[in-house]
Amino acid sequence: MTVEFRLLGDVAMCVGGRHVDVGHARQRCVLAALLVDANRVVPVPTLADRVWAGHPPQSARNALSGYVSRLRRLVTSSGEARLVRQPSGYLLTVEPTAVDLHRFRHLIALARSAPDGSEALTLLTEALRLWRGDAFADLDTPWLNGVRDALDAERLAAELDRNDLALDLGRHASLLPELTARAATDPLDERLAAQLMLALYRNGRQADALHHYDGLRLRLAEELGADPCPSVRQLHQRILAADPALTVATGSTEPVPRQLPAPPAAFTGRAGELERLHAVLPADAPSTVEIAVVSGTPGVGKTALALHWAHRVAPRFPDGQLYVNLRGFDPAGSVLGPAAAVRGFLEAFGVPPRSIPAGIDGQAALWRSTLAGKRVLVVLDNARDVEQVRPLLPGTPGCLVVVTSRNRLSGLIADHGAHPITLGLLGHGEARDLLAARVGIHRVTAEPGAVDEIIARCARLPLALTVTAARAATHPGSPLADLAAELTSTDSLADLRAVFSWSYRTLSPAAARLFRLLGLHVGPELTAQAAASLAGLPVVDVRPLLAELADTHLVTEHTPGHFTMHDLLYAYAIELNQEHDSGAERHRATNRMLEHYLYTAREAERLLRPDGRPVRLTPARGGVTPQRLADHEQAMSWLAAQHPALVEAVRKAESAGVATQVSWTLATFFDRRAHWHTWAADGYDDAYGQLRRALDLFEARGDDAGRARTLLALSWIRDRQDRLPDAMVHARQADELYRDTGDRLGQARSANMLGWFEARLGDPGAAEHCRRAVVLHQEVGDRYGEAASWDSLGYAHHRAGEPSEALDCYRQALKLHRTVGHRYDEAYVLIHIGETQSTTGEEGLATESWQQAHAILTELDHPDAEALHARLETNGDRQGWPGP
Repeated sequence: MTVEFRLLGDVAMCVGGRHVDVGHARQRCVLAALLVDANRVVPVPTLADRVWAGHPPQSARNALSGYVSRLRRLVTSSGEARLVRQPSGYLLTVEPTAVDLHRFRHLIALARSAPDGSEALTLLTEALRLWRGDAFADLDTPWLNGVRDALDAERLAAELDRNDLALDLGRHASLLPELTARAATDPLDERLAAQLMLALYRNGRQADALHHYDGLRLRLAEELGADPCPSVRQLHQRILAADPALTVATGSTEPVPRQLPAPPAAFTGRAGELERLHAVLPADAPSTVEIAVVSGTPGVGKTALALHWAHRVAPRFPDGQLYVNLRGFDPAGSVLGPAAAVRGFLEAFGVPPRSIPAGIDGQAALWRSTLAGKRVLVVLDNARDVEQVRPLLPGTPGCLVVVTSRNRLSGLIADHGAHPITLGLLGHGEARDLLAARVGIHRVTAEPGAVDEIIARCARLPLALTVTAARAATHPGSPLADLAAELTSTDSLADLRAVFSWSYRTLSPAAARLFRLLGLHVGPELTAQAAASLAGLPVVDVRPLLAELADTHLVTEHTPGHFTMHDLLYAYAIELNQEHDSGAERHRATNRMLEHYLYTAREAERLLRPDGRPVRLTPARGGVTPQRLADHEQAMSWLAAQHPALVEAVRKAESAGVATQVSWTLATFFDRRAHWHTWAADGYDDAYGQLRRALDLFEARGDDAGRARTLLALSWIRDRQDRLPDAMVHARQADELYRDTGDRLGQARSANMLGWFEARLGDPGAAEHCRRAVVLHQEVGDRYGEAASWDSLGYAHHRAGEPSEALDCYRQALKLHRTVGHRYDEAYVLIHIGETQSTTGEEGLATESWQQAHAILTELDHPDAEALHARLETNGDRQGWPGP
């Protein structure tokens, strides 16, 4: 039965939709304390402090045991959660989204990475609907009150983000009542005031908007002795002037991306560096793009500084905040190219994938155009060199770029006026503050000598100190002197691997094995399901292991359910894997990981093309856990998020013999997102050879459906190699098999192939095959295929000297391609229309059609744009254009 835990209101539990009595207030407090840290061990002393306000009685351990025993019976009754005793505390294991608090945070994270503003608004609205009142409304302890205050801040931030999106989408009328009520509750919140002013103005209430500004200005002056911030003052002036641009956003669907990962917990120190970053902020009337380069040795805290500061200044960049990990020093060598990074940024701003050029020069130009007039913060993390960064730089004054790198990137400083900020080791006081923030000031104060030794042995590197502090925090009863003694036994003061080794040795055997296996993973982040597949364990058993690794800071849960590793830790995991795990174990784990991506991608392909025929796969081996995907939107989101891992999986799959299968499962996604350059990474000859081997296997198994699909793919490749007779042979064989098996969609596709080939060869029977393809595609509801078939039929009529019929067919194809947003094929239908118009002497109309096609191909940065440009220049005959 489905279990739900509710903390955003009264603490409650529901099983199968029915409320379950979880006992008196103290027992509910125990449940809340465990659920806040669901899937993480809560030490007994910590739990007692949370329940008894820091003053637990001597009988606290016995009382807790009783509370937990009663809760265990309730929690495990659903079969979907477990509450167990661990050596150091209690662990409540549950699907995170079954807890409304964690579901709220998960939805917020999804919204801030959503490529579409409407989707982000839907996710934020869903997240805010989870709130039924104040968090833990029926409980009152100092710890819960502190958590409640933090959650209130998260709720307000989500509301403000939701308001911005709603205003961007022109929904000011429905938003106005809630904005008015919230502004009365938080009269000094300037971002909220600006939202209300804009909503009032767009609802035709200019005077009320100006009056609200006057009230805000007076309150700020009286209570804080300050003026409204520059952005609010600027909005006031624009409202006074009735700036027409203020109404442009009404009905707008352009998203406002907010991609910053969560800020680092308990950030301390770096006051000088933060001040220097503040000095880089654009002025109210900016004249240039500002760039800051934060450089320093590995593990010195560059990313933590950049994210901490970026979250502080995010409200100054209302048009969006972007983040990308360029993986410049990835131990596996999977550096993110600038083309992939800029494509991700463009999609975040809602640029249709098929409108994104294939080449980096065209992409960079479109990127600069997209940011024109916007104030956007861009964080480029872990850059390798200047060439990786240069195409990602905006061209609009008012934008700010923060780059982190192990290198100084002197070219950015010399060529673009970037501000260098070199990050050194923490000062001794800063290092002490970091430890205090993570293990408690009382422990640091009680053992100053041990603290000094820990700081020295960690060489004042934040990464080493954070890992060490995590160990200390999970052993609250151990003296810091014991930890310092363990560190003293290491060989080198600055050897990070020694610190890592120290934490690694404290892991449970299962968590240590998982950490080693993470060195085999192919992408920059992984989900719990991917980790489960690597380990060959159920997800419910892997989540506590991931929590153990996160508690020791060997992995980071940067968004709910998504884990990353510092590249130094990744390199360490690779070393351990090579040292401790056999080649056979590595091989099995790698294959499980590849099958995780293969089977999840196959499910995503099925959701994207429900009318299609999924790739037939043998059953997944034991221990493989595919990701669950509910619908088209989840499929696209998963594919987009895991795109880097999927590309690496295809490359790694070649040695495992499943590269063709993985590639096929990604075909629709790559096509819809216009990732043609990625899809075409394998040469035609290699692909043809792999498909021939697949054909032999299908024949040996007697699998006619698999044979037909493979023959159609072989036909497509031979066509691209200009070997039309061979393509015809494969297409006819596929058509016969599809007829024998009764596969209507397969028949539609093979008929279109045959008709297209025959038309190009001048065969008079071409139109018959094309008409059959049109009808079959209509019957199965495949609009993509129907559009291609209309185009083929038009070409058959054109070659047969029937221009009027050809134009009618082409116009049907053009209408369908525009409906489904297939820009590439739209261009080629326009080319075909222009050809037919030219043969009938309508040169002016032909030129107009070719100009439209040229504009699309140029927008896509397609190489055929040059050939079409030459055609327009010379007005000569066109030969050899590719078809559907």
